[in-house]
Amino acid sequence: MPRTSIAAIIQGHAQRKGHEPAVTYPGGALTWDELDRRSNRRARMLSSLGVGHDDLVVVMLPNGVEFHEAVLGVWKAGATPCLLPAKLPGREASDIVALAEPAAVIGDIPFAFEGPSIAPGALLDEFSDDPLEDAGASSWKAVASGGSSGRPKIIVDTMPAYIDTDAAPYAPFAAFGLGDGGVVLNPGPLYHNMPFLFTSFALLAGAQVVGMNRFDAEEFLRLVEIHKVEFVAVVPTMMQRIWALPEKVRNGYDLSSLKSVWHLSAPCPQWVKRAWIEWLGPDRIFEAYGGTEGGGGTMITGREWLAKPGSVGRPAPGVLRVLRVDGNDAAPFEVGEIYFAPAGSERFRYMGADARKDAAGGYSIGDLGHLDEDGYLFLADRRSDLILRGGANVYPAEVEAVLDEHPSILTSAVVGLPDEDLGQRVHAIVQLREGGRFDLASIGAHVSERLAKYKWPASYELSEISLRDDAGKLRRNALKDERAHWVGAGRSFAIEPS
Repeated sequence: MPRTSIAAIIQGHAQRKGHEPAVTYPGGALTWDELDRRSNRRARMLSSLGVGHDDLVVVMLPNGVEFHEAVLGVWKAGATPCLLPAKLPGREASDIVALAEPAAVIGDIPFAFEGPSIAPGALLDEFSDDPLEDAGASSWKAVASGGSSGRPKIIVDTMPAYIDTDAAPYAPFAAFGLGDGGVVLNPGPLYHNMPFLFTSFALLAGAQVVGMNRFDAEEFLRLVEIHKVEFVAVVPTMMQRIWALPEKVRNGYDLSSLKSVWHLSAPCPQWVKRAWIEWLGPDRIFEAYGGTEGGGGTMITGREWLAKPGSVGRPAPGVLRVLRVDGNDAAPFEVGEIYFAPAGSERFRYMGADARKDAAGGYSIGDLGHLDEDGYLFLADRRSDLILRGGANVYPAEVEAVLDEHPSILTSAVVGLPDEDLGQRVHAIVQLREGGRFDLASIGAHVSERLAKYKWPASYELSEISLRDDAGKLRRNALKDERAHWVGAGRSFAIEPS
């Protein structure tokens, strides 16, 4: 089985494509030749600092061409890029870097770091841009994560930085619709696994990456039109914000070039998914489910989803199981914990944590869900987010999906707060749409028509700031911990429906 390093594949594209655009961001662009040569200089700079084979190199850079050349330079040095947000607070950044023990850090470091570091925009002129000897690390990426426990961990992908060149075209690029000469739009933060994964796949497939420094709904549509974008991967929050644009604006751009719109990383409200399918057609909408661990997952087409609304796809045999607390397989429609197959455990290793495993060696990332009679998977929530109210299980995602359907609500977060009588009570934090009204009577009536009474929020809170991070994920653990602290301090913040 012939294997070619990631670095050699990019070099091959550069030799063929030369001055064609490789990466384009608002702050600059690089041709394939420039990307290849500048990353050669990066690799030599890292080697001069003592970075060696299989070392971790922390990359803390914002979206932009420098991020891509830096990561490629790490690969060319035979090391593994470890991705952290560029604006991570000092304490959290310090904890993760201490865990990683990197050979070097690239980016602005918000704490005292004793090891080698490379500041953003560092001059590379003293290093040669000539081709390098082929090199590839044993692990092609590492992604920092807070994890369900709230303690930092690093997920190291054990796939080596090599590609099987027998695959024609390279897999898994073809599965996502990525091809040589295509154009991919990245609207998400590159430190997050999904944007990093798809931009890396795009470059390896020979596609141009068009990136955004920060997501903006109308700018997203403009970039699709002017660059004739064929592929994009988004999170549901982005889908909601695009759909919230005036219809005249949303339909004022030519999106005919789009072949594949993938969404993943967070549950998608059904009304949002259905709206996008009606807008762009079911054959251009795809959904993927899996973890950063990369040991298994599912996908579903828009057409399949119309037949199975709310599903994330039918897993292939042996990919995953849904288990009861006693370790036995859950019955159809019975909610249990999702465990990926034991073979998937070989695709990753944790630093700072241990994998949660079943008796057979399968692993869990903490998600709950059920299979229907046809074997389609439906997600419920994360085990750590489950609210236990008087012995009844309340899944926050279910309540959030209903709240988000209300015409005044842009997004919501539901958490469990301490309750002397029931153990936990359901608390809803809502962020309003522009022009929306915080009308508890209207919201309460909306909820009561759609959910059983034990799932109704016992209290509400209006938030003026975003409930989601740059990657579109709810900051649920932080929101929950903060409000639990407020409860303990006797702070008044919750509003109870009359």
